[in-house]
Amino acid sequence: MISAICISIVGGLSLAWPAMLWAFVLIGPLIVLGIYDSCQHSHAVIRNFPVIGRARYWMEAIRPEIQQYFVESDTSGRPFSRELRSVIYQRAKVATDTRPFGTIRDLDEVGSEWIAHSLTPRHPSEKEPRVLIGEGRCNKPYAASTLNVSAMSFGSLSRNAILALNGGAQLGGFAHNTGEGGISPYHLEPGGDLIWQIGTGYFGCRTGDGYFDPDKFSEKAKIDSVKMIEIKLSQGAKPGHGGILPGAKVTPEIARIRGVPLGKDVISPPYHRAFSTPKGLLDLVVQLRDLSGGKPVGFKLCVGQPSEFLSICKAMIETGIVPDFITVDGAEGGTGAAPMEFSNSIGMPLTDGLLFVNNALLGCGLRDKTRVICSGKIVTGFNMIQQMAIGADLCNSARAMMFALGCIQALKCNTNHCPVGVATQDPDLVRGLDVSGKKQRVCNYHRHTVLSFLDILGAAGLASAGDLRPRHIQRRVSPTEVRDFGRIYQYLEPGALLSPSPSSTSSTRGAYAEAWEAASAERF
Repeated sequence: MISAICISIVGGLSLAWPAMLWAFVLIGPLIVLGIYDSCQHSHAVIRNFPVIGRARYWMEAIRPEIQQYFVESDTSGRPFSRELRSVIYQRAKVATDTRPFGTIRDLDEVGSEWIAHSLTPRHPSEKEPRVLIGEGRCNKPYAASTLNVSAMSFGSLSRNAILALNGGAQLGGFAHNTGEGGISPYHLEPGGDLIWQIGTGYFGCRTGDGYFDPDKFSEKAKIDSVKMIEIKLSQGAKPGHGGILPGAKVTPEIARIRGVPLGKDVISPPYHRAFSTPKGLLDLVVQLRDLSGGKPVGFKLCVGQPSEFLSICKAMIETGIVPDFITVDGAEGGTGAAPMEFSNSIGMPLTDGLLFVNNALLGCGLRDKTRVICSGKIVTGFNMIQQMAIGADLCNSARAMMFALGCIQALKCNTNHCPVGVATQDPDLVRGLDVSGKKQRVCNYHRHTVLSFLDILGAAGLASAGDLRPRHIQRRVSPTEVRDFGRIYQYLEPGALLSPSPSSTSSTRGAYAEAWEAASAERF
């Protein structure tokens, strides 16, 4: 009986062997490829999705022929071109940063902008300029890069993404804003410079009932890696709304770091509890400066009602307290989670907000007493030039830094299913993001973008960003007319708002008169 069974099995195998052999020939290479894909570190999509993830790169092979027509949407629903993504990837990977066949832009299109070059261009500076913040006011002023990582929290981003961003900052000598989620071990491990953002939830320095805790703040603010403190008043992507971290991302570690319940949505209050008036905000600036041991302190906002920012300006004048920096966030800023209406319909765009803040500070005689930082879709060296010509001292970028990490705009940020391990807490997806490779790409992107910024300055015949003026940037305002920023935008004279009747001598001052009269240092 046993012999018969054995003969049957051997006979069956002999008949099935050709089919098994062909199956191995067909499937074996895929198995080997899958093992290789899961072990490689260059591509997070392929590492997380062996074999099938390669379909993305096969489709991208035809991108040069279609990129000028192909537009994708970012997380806030606004267009973000594949061309700009390509620039970021090329710089992050130190690939060829030139292109054939000239520009793909239509320079005759209304709204197109460019910088006026010089017939006596300069060699670009070989040394990156630094912007000193807090000089003369702080015991520990900070010399900042002209381009830094904008606010993105641990929780919204994965631990590997934070490690790579901060590692890139450490390699490249620029700053990394923590976002309002607080300081995690992954912000500290690489040793990169940090800007600690304090939001309305006071994560990392809060009491059990959600109020600001001075002792917890002081302990963390004195960490050597923390170079500046930023009070978040509002965020461009969702101004007037608190931060949102979906419950699916609130792991035990994040709940412990933030001091919040496990697995539940974390929605920050829309307003601060530590102050309620413009003077109260400035008192907090002084308090945080003292508690941190004399580090620069400023605040971040997306401009809303003009009179409210002018109220802060009046409080500065009355108290003599001036923040070390003001970060202006544009309404076009991105986010991982926000109600659609807040992303699309609330807040002032970056250019308008930056111009308003710059004019308000000029009109109050305060512009030379603080630094202005801009953030909102800063991607290229020319973007930096545009905003500095309007009035910024330096720039922050979030979106471009995410692309340098390997973000593919899968638009899964709020679901915890980011396929490349950037915006997820799923450990199986996080492992796909290789920290050692991605931190170098972040550093590469920063370095080449700043070099591009300096190269453009040289082409315009300018020695430094301080020589940039609104007249250097040209915009087509109609099919037959081009104007420079100096003729498009109007600037207040220093101290203009302090005159008895700001509306009597200038139409520009008159535009600010009503808001200035409504402003009060005692209330927003």
